[in-house]
Amino acid sequence: MSRCWRSRPRPSVRLCPPGLGSVVLQVLWWSVCLVRSDSSVVVQKDAQFGVLYLDTVTSHNQTIYSFNHTVSRNKTEGLRVSVELLLSETTKSPILFVVRQKQAVLSFQVPLILRGLYQRKYQYTQVGRTLCQPPTVLPSETQFFYVDVSTLSSTSVQYQLQVSRVESFTLQTDKKFSFNATPSQPQFFKYVFPEGVDTVIVKVNSEKNFPCSVMSIQDIQCPVYDLDNNVAFIGMYQTMTKKGAITVQRKDFPSNSFYVVVVVKTEDEACGGPLKFYPLLPDELLDAGNRSKTLDVVVSPAINSEVYVMGMLFCLGIFLSFYVLTFLVACIENKRMNRKREGFLQPADMSPAETASLLGKGLTPASPYEYGSFADNGSTLSSEPVTDSLASAEGSYGYMERSMDTVGRCRQESLSSVEEDDYDTLADIDSDKNIVRTKKYLCVADLARKDKRVLNKKYQIYFWNIATIAVFYALPVIQLVITYQTVVNVTGNQDICYYNFLCAHPLGALSSFNNILSNLGYVMLGLLFLLIVLQRDILHNRALVRNDVTALECGIPKHFGLFYAMGTALMMEGLLSACYHVCPNYTNFQFDTSFMYMIAGLCMLKLYQKRHPDINASAYTAYACLAAVIFFSVLGVVFGKGNTAFWIVFSVIHILATLLLSTQLYYMGRWKLDSGIMRRMLYVIYTDCIRQCSGPMYIDRMVLLVMGNIVNWSLAAYGLIKRPNDFASYLLAIAICNLLLYFAFYIIMKLRSGERIHCLALVCILFTAVVWGFALFFFFQGLSTWQKTPAESREHNRDCILLSFFDDHDIWHFLSSIAMFGSFLVLLTMDDDLDSVQRDKIYVF
Repeated sequence: MSRCWRSRPRPSVRLCPPGLGSVVLQVLWWSVCLVRSDSSVVVQKDAQFGVLYLDTVTSHNQTIYSFNHTVSRNKTEGLRVSVELLLSETTKSPILFVVRQKQAVLSFQVPLILRGLYQRKYQYTQVGRTLCQPPTVLPSETQFFYVDVSTLSSTSVQYQLQVSRVESFTLQTDKKFSFNATPSQPQFFKYVFPEGVDTVIVKVNSEKNFPCSVMSIQDIQCPVYDLDNNVAFIGMYQTMTKKGAITVQRKDFPSNSFYVVVVVKTEDEACGGPLKFYPLLPDELLDAGNRSKTLDVVVSPAINSEVYVMGMLFCLGIFLSFYVLTFLVACIENKRMNRKREGFLQPADMSPAETASLLGKGLTPASPYEYGSFADNGSTLSSEPVTDSLASAEGSYGYMERSMDTVGRCRQESLSSVEEDDYDTLADIDSDKNIVRTKKYLCVADLARKDKRVLNKKYQIYFWNIATIAVFYALPVIQLVITYQTVVNVTGNQDICYYNFLCAHPLGALSSFNNILSNLGYVMLGLLFLLIVLQRDILHNRALVRNDVTALECGIPKHFGLFYAMGTALMMEGLLSACYHVCPNYTNFQFDTSFMYMIAGLCMLKLYQKRHPDINASAYTAYACLAAVIFFSVLGVVFGKGNTAFWIVFSVIHILATLLLSTQLYYMGRWKLDSGIMRRMLYVIYTDCIRQCSGPMYIDRMVLLVMGNIVNWSLAAYGLIKRPNDFASYLLAIAICNLLLYFAFYIIMKLRSGERIHCLALVCILFTAVVWGFALFFFFQGLSTWQKTPAESREHNRDCILLSFFDDHDIWHFLSSIAMFGSFLVLLTMDDDLDSVQRDKIYVF
């Protein structure tokens, strides 16, 4: 006990620092002295900053280095302790370094042992730790701190110790600072919010990917968690290779300041690096090698509230302009139709007296919309204009002239309700259904024989089903993403979400408000499309009520259920995409793609329905198929990465589904999949290919299906060979390729049939094609990707490019929503030229 006291060269210097906790530290120190009084000698030395001390320590002696420095309340000064152990083969026990500060104690051992995966141990003989500055009440105060060095090694162990002041410990706004770090020598710096700045973005960059590192934002407190095994304890953190960025708000730090901590990890698996080997022995110490990394840190002010307001007004302004434009087009179209009606009331070749005579008899002059239609008594009127316009097309397709009386049907239809049992019934033509649908040349009248009320109810089921799906799908999605965001905010683990961190603007609890806001276009334009469809539906129903001949017997049959479903799907795509971007990651990517599959499938069904209203798939069948697609999407995301067996099974299913669908389309559903299918196939091959070589009966359909099979077989082969990691996008590409192929075929066949495209539809087609081109350009910029690790994903992050608020992916949201809206308008308007053409003159393809 006496030696413990005699070892103090200056009794005036207290071994325990003053302030809060000094009593506890004194009790601990007395306990150590009592335990070690009979076996060790404690030597205390006055030490200076910047001096390298080379010394030895054993279990019989302990050295205490005493430092003092002046602490100012308005100035932060960093201090760094650097230690290096000069190892010898006889060294078995580590040296323990304890740094005792006011209100803080920091301890570490040398060699420092850090653990990796599978409990692998890495040994470091050089350790550097930065000391945090304890708070002070006085403007200026002299504080003492001590570095205690001890070991349990019976042999002498040599070490080097140096304590130095850290230059540029406080980071300056918009000034880059470079430094080096290793797993055993982490670095941290202090940043103080300047006046008028409420949000800053901290960016850390490096020229090389590895070693993997972690950047963390922590509150001003001691101790600072700056080792690989404790950096995730508090604050916000993220792994990084070349890039890292965290947006920090003043409201989260009451002291108006924070620490920027950078730690180099002991292993690279968290950043996608290879797992090199496993330890052979449980207690084997591994050499970590050279894991030094040079990094740059810069803190810049983020956007202010005015930029938030400008971004929201810009977003609203873009999509509200479509409402205004639609209203203007509707007004112009209404005026044009009114002028046309006024012109029809008094034709140029009819005198006023003749017009007055007709009106006196309760009649009105015939309009061009009634040409080729049926009068109320069932007789036909002259159809000269229609016949002339389609004469060339009939010649090219070999259609036989047919009497219009064979196509006529009564226009007076009962408006009574239709029971569900009436769906898809065709009792009046069951006997000749096979004959009608297998004719070499078909017109729309052949495939529009079912009761309109039955078909309307059948296709309305599409809307009600997707509305039901949307409710049951969206509610758990919203609950889940709220949970994700809560976990991110509570744990501070920003590796959970795959943002573009260089352009992620938080708002309240949302980490990336700009990515959510940019999805507003899907919702607003989807609602606008529903309003347009509703307006057309109302006008069509009014025409049916007044027994308008054009609405009853001319043009493509008007069924709006699929259009309502498409508009609802577009709105849900916006909602679910916004939910996905609350916290985009590997587990919720399907939220962003499910309704994309829905939209692609509904568009193909609508294209097919236009010319095949009687034989289009029911809502139940369609949604069951789409559910199967989503099921495979989830399986592919979870099990598809590098799994050869999965890709073989999926490719086989893809090809078989393509063949079955091709058969269904070619034979218009007039075939059966049963035990005799193989026998019938062999018979067809024998009769048509071996016994006599005859070409296909339906040439146009065969061309489409051959092209479709080539495309799908090629996509299946590509997937089997390349096995892309992003299976969901690969599956979506299959759907889009098929949709574009069918759409191109439809347009080509429409023009070949002598039909024309109205100006409005042509403008929509050209506008949509241009917008899709720009949208895809921004989509393929790839600012983040959940197929890689979070650190690798951040290598693709880029700064905002629009209003300092929106990034490339936000622009993709803007353009793709506009392009989808334009695509829907194309489907809605491209057959408007047929509204005055008899259905037995409109060809099926």
